[in-house]
Amino acid sequence: MLFNSFDFAVFLPITFVIYWFICNKNTKFQNFFLIISSYIFYGWWDWRFLILIIFSSFLDYYLGIQIDKSKNQRLRKTFLFLSLFFNLGLLGIFKYYNFFAVSFTEAFSLFGSEFRVNQLKIILPVGISFYTFQTLSYTFDIYKNKIKPTKDIFSFFAFVCFFPQLVAGPIERAANLLPQFIRKRTFNFDNAKEGLRQGLFGLFKKVVIADNCAIYANNIFENYEIYPGSTLILGAIFFTFQIYCDFSGYSDIAIGTSKLFGFNLKQNFAYPYFSRNIAEFWRRWHISLSTWFRDYLYIPIGGSKGSKYNKIKNTFIIFIVSGFWHGANWTFIFWGAANALLFLPLLLFNKNRNYIEIVAKETFLPNFRELTKIVCTFSITSLIWVIFRSESIFDTINYYSIIFSDSIFSYPFIIEEETNFQFLPKTIFVLIFVLISIDWLGRKKTHPLKKLELNFKKPTRWLIYSTLCFLIFIFKADQQDFIYFQF
Repeated sequence: MLFNSFDFAVFLPITFVIYWFICNKNTKFQNFFLIISSYIFYGWWDWRFLILIIFSSFLDYYLGIQIDKSKNQRLRKTFLFLSLFFNLGLLGIFKYYNFFAVSFTEAFSLFGSEFRVNQLKIILPVGISFYTFQTLSYTFDIYKNKIKPTKDIFSFFAFVCFFPQLVAGPIERAANLLPQFIRKRTFNFDNAKEGLRQGLFGLFKKVVIADNCAIYANNIFENYEIYPGSTLILGAIFFTFQIYCDFSGYSDIAIGTSKLFGFNLKQNFAYPYFSRNIAEFWRRWHISLSTWFRDYLYIPIGGSKGSKYNKIKNTFIIFIVSGFWHGANWTFIFWGAANALLFLPLLLFNKNRNYIEIVAKETFLPNFRELTKIVCTFSITSLIWVIFRSESIFDTINYYSIIFSDSIFSYPFIIEEETNFQFLPKTIFVLIFVLISIDWLGRKKTHPLKKLELNFKKPTRWLIYSTLCFLIFIFKADQQDFIYFQF
């Protein structure tokens, strides 16, 4: 079920009414209802997906208790290993088996040998990468004695399958989200209003910006051979805003919807395109995943401690694994490696912790030096996204070769082919400018519309909300799946 679908527009208010007006007397009843609602939401794609998430929930609920109960360290490690084995094993089979099968076959064919590995005819369960990491963090934290396991099975199952953030995050930690299922919840009108504001802005980003940018980005990337470098630059920019508004839009809707039900999820995006270097970008982009890899992979293997060799090795490991998490394609691995190369000089010269605060925190506009750094970081990030969006490394190389040719100085054009574009590129860039302006004005808050409550009177706020609704209605493109559903 998509957030930007009619099905969800019906599902959400029905779930909200039953949750607060029928199930509000008992927390366990609320949790049980959330489990059923989340399974309906998730099973809307394919009911067979439910088998995996139910199995994963049972497994980590039981293993979490066993890890905590066991006094023998060897036995504790065994239970942790079982959690890793089954969770990563299922993820590996569904997401990576065919990739390795094809890669092995192609590797042997290079040496003139016939070696075939049968591929599996399976589909990737939606959101498996997200809820797998969420349950793994639970068993990891119990093993490290950071949290105690819950024996409330309804709370734990609801924590794993909570529908707003189930299929594309944020990837929540048990220490933050699980206690919210255990304690009693009461309806908070102000929190619900805040959720509606954030959800509205997320829907605007997805429907108005991401889906319209997708039309142009798809056309250019799928037909890049016929376009000059100037048009391919436009394609990279369109995709840069598509992926940001698509994913951060999902996160905003997820966080906003959660507030309607009395839950507070962590911020997942913090205005990444206002970053002044690549390290700041990665602190602000997909925060829940970046911090997950930092805490459960980067720090355990040594982090930035030790020799320069260790720093370089660990940096490449964390970025390449992060890239591979995104998908079973060599493009994601190279995308991760490219980001590691950009991040490494900052780490080696101890500049990776610069710019912790948002840009121009005490002023309205950035100074010239800050603006230059923002533009340079955005430009580099846009070029690196080309690797992420390309179908193969071969396409990436060709795309770059056209960009960095004489044709970059020609006038850009876009051929409509069979698709009649509803809006001109100039219109999309005007909408992108509106997005950037709203983001810039609200950059000091967890989401930009939060500032409206503090800085504008009620008539002005309602005018802004009405304008966003009008733009969603007018500029609604063909419905597009969220990009991160495939991961």
